[in-house]
Parts: sequence; C-alpha cells; structure tokens
Amino acid sequence: MLSTIMTSPYFVRSRSVSTRRGNLPCSSLGSKLGRTPVPVPSDEVKQEETEIELSAHDTHGSSQQATKPEASPQRAQGRRRRRLKVEYDDDADAVPSAKTERWRPPQWEKQLELIREMRKGRDAPVDKMGAEKCYDSEAPAHVRRFQVLVSLMLSSQTKDQVTAAAMQKLRAHGCSAENILATDDEELGKLIYPVGFWRNKVKYLKLTSAVLQKDFGGDIPDSVEGLVRLPGVGPKMAHLAMDIAWDQVSGIGVDTHVHRISNRLGWLRKPTKNPEETRKALEEWLPRELWSEINWLLVGFGQQVCLPISPLCSLCLNQRSCPSAFQSSPPKRPKPGSPPAASSSSSSSSSSSSSRIKTEPGSDEMIKREASTSQARKLKSKVS
Repeated sequence: MLSTIMTSPYFVRSRSVSTRRGNLPCSSLGSKLGRTPVPVPSDEVKQEETEIELSAHDTHGSSQQATKPEASPQRAQGRRRRRLKVEYDDDADAVPSAKTERWRPPQWEKQLELIREMRKGRDAPVDKMGAEKCYDSEAPAHVRRFQVLVSLMLSSQTKDQVTAAAMQKLRAHGCSAENILATDDEELGKLIYPVGFWRNKVKYLKLTSAVLQKDFGGDIPDSVEGLVRLPGVGPKMAHLAMDIAWDQVSGIGVDTHVHRISNRLGWLRKPTKNPEETRKALEEWLPRELWSEINWLLVGFGQQVCLPISPLCSLCLNQRSCPSAFQSSPPKRPKPGSPPAASSSSSSSSSSSSSRIKTEPGSDEMIKREASTSQARKLKSKVS
C-alpha cells in the first residue's frame, strides 16, 4: 500500500511539514506513516527543480497564494464572510438606473411633429426677419458675426419687424464695431429707434463695441462664457449667437415664446418663472440634436398660433393633448400672418358673440350710452 516512491524535492529537502496541529519534523511524520526515506538520483531531482522553477516563474507566485488559505483557515473564513455582501449587488445596480432615468413629458414627440406640421410653411416673422436674415452676407466673416450679435441685442423686447428695420438702417450706415464707436449716441439712437429700451441699447452697443474692438479685433467671442461677459448680452443671445454666427450648438435659446409654450405644453417637470429656468429644464431631457431646431420652431409657432394673449387653440393640432388648451383663448380676430383658417373661425366666433350681445336684454341702452360718451369725447377734443 505504501510502496509508492515520492520523488518530489518537497518531500526530500523539506525538514518540516505544515499540519493543522502545527509544524512537525519530516522524520517524525515519516516514522508515523511507517515509511523510510528512499534515495533519489540527483539528475531527477535537478530536472524536477528546473521544472518547478519554470512553473513558479510563469504563475508568478500563484503557489504562495494557494498555500496561504491552508496555513490560515481564519482568513479563508473572513473572505467568505466578505463575499456575503455580494448578494446585494443586484439591488445596488438597480437603484442607480432608477435615479438616472430621465424624465420626459408624455406625448412630446407627437406634439413636436404636429408643431413641425403647422410650421412647414415657414411664413412666420422669425422666418423672414430673424437674426439669420439681418446680417450682410457679403461682409467679411468677423463683420457678419458682429451684425448677428447686434441684431440679437436689438431683438430683446422687440418685434422682428422693428428689429429688421433697425438693422437695415444700421447696415446702410455701416454696422461694424469700428463704425459704432465712431457714431455719436444721438445718431445711433435715431438709427435703432423704435426698438424697445433703445436708450439702454445705445449704451450697451457702445460698450460692447469697445470691448470687441479692443480685445477681439472687431470680432465676437467664440464661447458662451465670453459672450455673456459683454454688456447687454444674456444667455439666450449667447446661445443663439453661437448657433448662428459660429455654427456651434451650446444650448437652447429660450425667449418669451419658448418659455411660454414650454409651460403651456407641460414640457417642464414643474412650472418655471423665467426663460433661464426654462432653458435648464428643457436641456435636462430634450435630445441635443433638437436644441437648434426647437427655438425657431416654437418662436414661429408662438407668433402665429400660440399667441401670448388669446391663443388660437381651435386651430392648433395639439388642442387635444395640450393641458392648457382653451384656458385663455376667448374669441378674437387673429393677427396678420396667421393661418388662413383663423379668419373664418374667429369671424364666426365674433359674429356669434356680437349676436349674443344684441339679443341680451338692456343691450340697446348700453350701446346708446357708449355712443353718447364717444360723441362727447370727440366734441371736447375739437373744442380743445
């Protein structure tokens, strides 16, 4: 039974053997097993030693790691205890996925497609007189970019028609940073009048032109951070300037139209109070490839259908999915440039409202009183 020859040098050379009780001498262990040491040829021992050294070099100490758990069973038990924590890995992985899930408004893709359908004519004022149409296409590149920034500065709190007229006069005068600095305030005010807050804009145009002429050679900065440092330039103008002048999408340009329509459609997790809050809320969920398109889509839609006062909800294709539909849309004559169906529906609603007023009791007396008061005012004005 015990006639097997163990030729390994671990049994020949080692003087002690590790057991659960401790280290015992090799002779005592052999005597207990009833074995006598067998002489081994030196050539075989050398061959086995070289093979063991090569395997130990390849495994890079794997034998030492394998013998450690046998020598210290407490460490192996400690490792097993630590691996019990792995049973919660699945739950830990599931929690971040729930936290990182983006909130998106329901039916936003369908609503966006319907807005594209209503805007496919591209006949809104922003399509004909927006910032993309106000610069001189034959001017040098840095002058074109400067004119884009100027048109954006003038468009604040101003209709596109007024902004386009002011830019036309500025271009005829010479719309560059150098020419703006050479123009006195009075003449510059006459050129941009009647844009909203034209006196403040004269001051901002002068200060911005001075900075651009000194630091950028008449060009504009190529970053949002550099643009918002200019006097009179806000985040909306900076993002639109990056998109139009530099052809780089840095953010969503949110004006009053985008701010109003986003809140009406429920595209925000909670209502926002200003355009900057709306921009941050939209950028959290709206895909980046739509950031450039969403501005002109919603601006034109707000100029024609989703008006600030008395929106034309009866003409909107999103009237069934919009949570704000028919909440603030009394019958009113549509503005010029609205879709053709607006005139018929509004005229019918106005005629119905007028018929209601005439059929109400006591309406004739009220009409007579209003006529008499208007005649009295005309007489007073003539006398004065």
